[in-house]
Amino acid sequence: MTRTARYPKQVVVIAIVALLILATIVASTSIGSGALSFDRLLQTLFGHGTTKENLVLFSIRLPRIVVTLLAGMGLALSGAILQGVTRNDLADPGVVGINAGAGVAIAAFFLYYPMDPKTFAYALPLVAFAGALATAALIYLFSYSKGTGLQPVKFLLVGVGFALALSGLMIVLISSADPRKVDFIAKWLAGNVWGADWPFVWALLPWLVVLLPYTLYKSNALNLLAMDEAVAVGTGVSVGRDRLILLAVAVALAAAAVSVTGGVAFVGLMAPHIAKAIVGRRHQVYVPVAVLMGGWLLLFADTVGRHLVEPAGIPAGVMVALIGGPYFLYLLLRK
Repeated sequence: MTRTARYPKQVVVIAIVALLILATIVASTSIGSGALSFDRLLQTLFGHGTTKENLVLFSIRLPRIVVTLLAGMGLALSGAILQGVTRNDLADPGVVGINAGAGVAIAAFFLYYPMDPKTFAYALPLVAFAGALATAALIYLFSYSKGTGLQPVKFLLVGVGFALALSGLMIVLISSADPRKVDFIAKWLAGNVWGADWPFVWALLPWLVVLLPYTLYKSNALNLLAMDEAVAVGTGVSVGRDRLILLAVAVALAAAAVSVTGGVAFVGLMAPHIAKAIVGRRHQVYVPVAVLMGGWLLLFADTVGRHLVEPAGIPAGVMVALIGGPYFLYLLLRK
C-alpha cells in the first residue's frame, strides 16, 4: 500500500497549505511599494524583468519571504517536538523560555563582541543555540524528578518563570548598552524579521535540511514518548537518551529561527495544534502538516503586518502574538 493511499487526508491538507503559501507569496510581492503584478512576477522569475524589478524581487522581497517561511517551519517543528517530548500540549519554544535564552545570548553577543559583518549571519544561529541550550538544560533539571521523570506541568511553569527572568535580564542589557545598538535589540524583541537577506537563508536552511528528516525518522519514538513513559520503556525506547536528543533538536530549530526573525512566539504552539486537529496525533502524519502550517502562519503574519500600518508596519511577532495569546489562554483553560 502506498503512502498516499495510507494517508489521503494528509496529502490533501498538505496540498491546501502549499497553495495557501503560494498565494501568500504572490500577495507579498504584489502589494506595497515596488509591487509586482502577477504577470510581471512570472516574467521576472524567468529572467525577463527590468533592473528595478530584479532588485525588488531577488534582493528585497524573495529573501525575506524565504527567511520567514523557513523560520516558521523551524518554530513549528520545534513546538511539535517539545509537545511530544514533554507530553504537554501547551509547550512552545517562546512560552517555555527557550526563545528568551536565545535572545539573551544574541543580545550579549551583539552588544559586547566585535564581529565581522561577513560572518555575522552564520554566527548568530550558533550563538542563539548555545543560549537556548543552556536555558533548556536548566528548565529540564528544575522540572525533572527521579521518581516520576519529567513533569509536564512543572516543565511549563518553570519555563514561563525562566522566560520572565530572562526578559528582565534582556532589559538590563539594553539599559547599559550603546544607544546605537539598542534599536537592533528592540526590533529583535518585537519579532521583526530583520535578517531578510540571502546569507540568513543559507544560515537557516541547513538546520531544517538536517533536523526535519531526523525528526520524521524518530516519529515512532515521539509517538511513544507522547503517550506515557512506562509505555515507551516497555517498547524498548531509550527514554532518557531520546528525550535529551530530541530536546536538543527542538532547541536548535527554535534558536536558528529566532536568530533571524527575533522573539516570535506561539507559532510553535498553534501550528502543531491545528495539524493535530486536522490529521490526528501521529507524528509521522501531522509533523509535515505542522511544518508547512508554521511556515504559512509566520509568512502570512509578516505579509499582513508589513502593510497594515504604513510606513513601518507591525512586526510579525506582534501579529502572531495577537492571535496566539488568546489561543494559548483558551488551551490553558481547557487543559
